[in-house]
Amino acid sequence: MRWIWIDRFEEFHSGVSAVAIKMISMAEDHLYEQTPAYPVMPHSLILEGLAQTGGILLGEANGFAEKVVLAKITSARFFDHATPGDELRYEAKLVDNRSEGGLAECRVLKNGELMAEAEIFFAHVDNARSSEMDLPQENFVFGKGHLVEMIKRAKGTTSSPKEESTS
Repeated sequence: MRWIWIDRFEEFHSGVSAVAIKMISMAEDHLYEQTPAYPVMPHSLILEGLAQTGGILLGEANGFAEKVVLAKITSARFFDHATPGDELRYEAKLVDNRSEGGLAECRVLKNGELMAEAEIFFAHVDNARSSEMDLPQENFVFGKGHLVEMIKRAKGTTSSPKEESTS
């Protein structure tokens, strides 16, 4: 099963930057697993939201021609916690896009205040290689489908995605 840690895109500038929003809700079960008396969004899930934002940005920049996988979190610093009612603004800026992968500088704003910073490296897995590895298509969050529709609806979009949705 895969999880999407983004509610919507606010901005999407193809090959340059993206801004996604995640609203923290009391209805999210994972908030109560670590500290039942004080519901907190785990930092690992916030990093996943950043990775999804940056990975979708990189995948779209290349027309979703190859699979995008998180390869390495080069650095990550958290300055606060997120709790129900908070709005997380994931900002990703693509600083390097090569045939082997890409690098995104990311940050999280919680209710307008800096909450976290991260640098994330993504790798490309070409379609031939993923077929050899027998990787199920549903394991790839950064691909075509309803996420392309999210991008197309983003406010401030400067260009539409290179490929239309197939779903």
